[in-house]
Amino acid sequence: MAKIVVALGGNALGNSANEQLSRAQLAARSIADLIVAGHQVVIAHGNGPQVGQIRLAFEQMTNEAVMPFAECIAMSQGYIGYHLQQAIDEELVSRGVNDIPVISMLTQVVVDAEDPAFQQPTKPIGGYYSEEQAKALMAETGEVYQEDAGRGWRRVVPSPKPVDIYEKVSLKTLVDANQVVIACGGGGIPVVYHGKRYKGVDAVIDKDFAASKMATLIEADTFIILTAVDYVYVDYGKENQRALKTVSLEEMQQYVAAGQFPAGSMRPKVEAACEFVASGSGKTAIIADLEQVSKAISAETGTIIRQASS
Repeated sequence: MAKIVVALGGNALGNSANEQLSRAQLAARSIADLIVAGHQVVIAHGNGPQVGQIRLAFEQMTNEAVMPFAECIAMSQGYIGYHLQQAIDEELVSRGVNDIPVISMLTQVVVDAEDPAFQQPTKPIGGYYSEEQAKALMAETGEVYQEDAGRGWRRVVPSPKPVDIYEKVSLKTLVDANQVVIACGGGGIPVVYHGKRYKGVDAVIDKDFAASKMATLIEADTFIILTAVDYVYVDYGKENQRALKTVSLEEMQQYVAAGQFPAGSMRPKVEAACEFVASGSGKTAIIADLEQVSKAISAETGTIIRQASS
């Protein structure tokens, strides 16, 4: 059987604690299918809506942004991991599986302090402000705010690429002990090496790139990105749109270079999948619908990316 990393989107987990728990239970059924089939499974999850809510709550309580973003990500890892952990464990027990522990791990993901992304923040977080309020905050804090699609001004933070995972040895030890691990939540807590220690930074790491890095470091066989569509499409939304089923790494990289995938939605997923496949021979990446995991593993649905046969 395979060692599989599953990346679950934060938007798939809803916008409230109750909705999130319900959605976690839905995701747990698909993940349990893989575990019961004998696969070793590691789960990464997004936190886009959730971390924004945490940040906004602190802003509203104190009327100022006093909670560093790295700490907000750590909080989101804790409570999302808690919900997923409970849901997966409950699903396994309901199927008579009582001997596979499920654990969520606070995960620090190392980024390069010299990453160019730090000079060009792009990821919006937190609440909305008027232009006047945003400019006052920029002058007061040095933070960067930008207008967001006509809805107001929001703070933007850098989105650097993951370089390493601080807890990789512990993570691999747990996986090799046949435990189900939830890690790299929200792309991981971003840290840089500063002096003689690692220090959290105000940034957000794309969860699919973090999950891809984790899959490579633990020597996974398969990397699955779960999303809201059955397949990746080329010429999406046009009369000639076409679902991609089994695609070579080289072909998918050509589609990326041709600008087939929007930067804010499918492109990072495709790039993260390609990055994993390129990391070693025999690697497979799958982009599929959340509720179709078992069929995706058996190649009945989903976009499957592999290196071309030699």
